[in-house]
Amino acid sequence: MIELGRTFFTTVWQTKAGRISLLLLGICILVALLGPSIAPFEPRARNYDVSNKLLRLSPPSRNHWLGTTLQGQDILSQILWGARSALTVGVATALGVVLIGVNVGLVAGYYGGWIDALLMRITDVFLGLPFLPFIIVVLSITGRSTTTIILAMTVVMWRATARIVRAQVLSLKEMQFVAAARVTGASDLTIIYREIAPNIVPLALVNIAFSLAWAIITEASIGFLGYGDPNVISWGSIMYSAFSSQAMYRAPWWVVPPGIAIMVLVSSVYLVGRGYERIVNPRLDTQ
Repeated sequence: MIELGRTFFTTVWQTKAGRISLLLLGICILVALLGPSIAPFEPRARNYDVSNKLLRLSPPSRNHWLGTTLQGQDILSQILWGARSALTVGVATALGVVLIGVNVGLVAGYYGGWIDALLMRITDVFLGLPFLPFIIVVLSITGRSTTTIILAMTVVMWRATARIVRAQVLSLKEMQFVAAARVTGASDLTIIYREIAPNIVPLALVNIAFSLAWAIITEASIGFLGYGDPNVISWGSIMYSAFSSQAMYRAPWWVVPPGIAIMVLVSSVYLVGRGYERIVNPRLDTQ
């Protein structure tokens, strides 16, 4: 796993855009890890001025760099805390999506026949599910929690990965190294996971990056719609609070920072994935 991560890092680092996106992503990860420790205030604590007056919608100042909310809460502290939520949900969802999608694609592509038909029809069913409405319905029924959000997103996001991996396996299983493995008496599982699976690792890594970006956007959308975990501060929930307080126009410092944070994180993740994809598949540069 360490060697795989090192290979991914060095591959993306080959291009200028890759280096910039990796640095941005590294900063975001560092903020997510250290955010609660370096936040100047408790994210839900109310702040008062020297006359003990609540700092409602206070604009950016020396003490509160990004201003305060209608409840007098420090926005910078909420942004720092929200970074961890965004990355936690994104990484967990991306790993779940790739785990399910890759295995479904491997089995369907290798065996073919009725197994392939069955798995692809199941995939089609999930492809027919409306993405965001499905997640909202699940959260409405089961309750709003981070775990439920991750599971709901994973359930509907693995479908594209499965189809992409299946298409790759259909060509790989006709290669000579697979035929040679069959001749030596290797079992189907050995061929699938020791011969074919290593050849789709680059594809899986690209899908992890893109799934991570989509998961972060979706988590922010869920929070903005008011269906996020009420016990967790997220960038989407910060924007929802501004919207529900009717302060989006009166206090742009409440809305713009979380929007920029989402844009920077998603863009860096997407560019890292795109950079890796262009290195492992040079034909993309000719399109």
